[in-house]
Amino acid sequence: MVDLHTPEKFQDFPNALITNMITLATGGFGVVVGLAWTEVIKAVVKDYVDPFLGKNGSLISLTIYAAIMTLLAVLVTMQLTQIQKRLTALSERFTKKKLDSTNLTEPVKKSK
Repeated sequence: MVDLHTPEKFQDFPNALITNMITLATGGFGVVVGLAWTEVIKAVVKDYVDPFLGKNGSLISLTIYAAIMTLLAVLVTMQLTQIQKRLTALSERFTKKKLDSTNLTEPVKKSK
């Protein structure tokens, strides 16, 4: 089962959105890459097990397709992860800044 994050506060929504996008994109690309490599494996078996079939280049095209889909999955996942890191850092800076400004408004207690 997919572990999707539900934000507790509105400020957590962007981070939860990116986290969920990463989860869903990774799963989706994993399926596509798996299907692509399945087709490559089928073609290899077909080419080596059944030598009576003529070679029509399907093995090379399927391998190229699988490699492209793998590369695309890796690049998209890396980009989404970078966005998530930036949003997390921004959220932490915002939270820290908010805490720092809250501490400034508290009255300073004088020691005796």
